[in-house]
Amino acid sequence: MSRKKITVVGAGNVGATLVQRLAEMELGDVVVVDIPQVGDMPAGKALDLTESAPLYGYDGRVTGSTSYEATANSDVVVITAGLPRKPGMSRDDLLNTNAGIVKSVTEQVVKYSPNCVIIVVSNPLDAMCLVALRTSKFPKHRVIGMAGVLDSARMRSFIADALNVSMENVHAMVLGGHGDTMVPLPRFSTVAGIPITELLPQEKIAAINQRTRDGGAEIVKLLKTGSAYYAPSASAAEMVEAILKDKKKVVPAAAYLEGEYGIDGVFVGVPVKLGERGIEQIIQLNLSVDERGELMKSASAVKELSAALR
Repeated sequence: MSRKKITVVGAGNVGATLVQRLAEMELGDVVVVDIPQVGDMPAGKALDLTESAPLYGYDGRVTGSTSYEATANSDVVVITAGLPRKPGMSRDDLLNTNAGIVKSVTEQVVKYSPNCVIIVVSNPLDAMCLVALRTSKFPKHRVIGMAGVLDSARMRSFIADALNVSMENVHAMVLGGHGDTMVPLPRFSTVAGIPITELLPQEKIAAINQRTRDGGAEIVKLLKTGSAYYAPSASAAEMVEAILKDKKKVVPAAAYLEGEYGIDGVFVGVPVKLGERGIEQIIQLNLSVDERGELMKSASAVKELSAALR
């Protein structure tokens, strides 16, 4: 049986860390591709990872290249390329610069891997997913945004910390756009099946919700140069695994909606079932009036941003 093939576009912090995670998880052969710079960074990082394989015991081949030919016939392609946020910069400031990058990357991806599933990590996430969908002309179930898994992981870590319980016990649900209007859902966030609304006071939950919304900005502020990459790469790796192993795993992710939740024509974070075809089902939660209102507000912000794409 031939091994699966995964391409990671972008050899920066998120991309390189993701390549390491994918290799160590033994999900298949991994190719990392980036633009030619001084030296050959993708090849250097790939060789470094290959030399660590005997110590971690993984056999998947790790290849680095500045040419998309090396990515041919990939099963999953993760796009991390683009400029990262700097302190004081909103995700939206990145819009048109990164849109150009994602468009050209997607053209190359589609040329060499016409049957792949694309996972977009580049910011501003929801708008970049739309660029990838329009450029690739793929069916919507094969273009997915990685944001909800990350936002929910952040919320889960904050909940576990507040209650001093195992991270494994905690599940959280964060919907909406990957930005300031994201919608954490405490009612659907649980510790060993118990909703956190029964375990934490309202003001503590409100603080966790806000910290979740500010999760990326908090790290940007601390790092001063650059943005988060450990949790984003772990989130993307979980999605790649769910697709390649056909796990039918339910996670929050950015999906192209056509009427679900009353939202149409934009990518918004919702619970989806991930399997070998990509998104196999969009799960519609029975939201309260307030929750639905927040989700609509978030979708409007995404729509406004997407409309600003040149």
